[in-house]
Amino acid sequence: MKKTYKIEVDCANCANKMEEAAKKTSGVKDAVVNFIMQKMIIEFSENASEKNVMKDVISACKKVERDCEIYI
Repeated sequence: MKKTYKIEVDCANCANKMEEAAKKTSGVKDAVVNFIMQKMIIEFSENASEKNVMKDVISACKKVERDCEIYI
């Protein structure tokens, strides 16, 4: 399953780092962060809980940029 989320991130470099952090999160099959469109697309692994995975994705992204926002 793929889902798109609206995000707020301040710079393209941080967006790239957030994408890499999301990709390393358990339960994420693939992740793409588009800085220009301010969107994050997450493809979840089979049988992964969206709620639990997104909690971990948000935590990982906050380590990259503390004031980033991901709207679920």
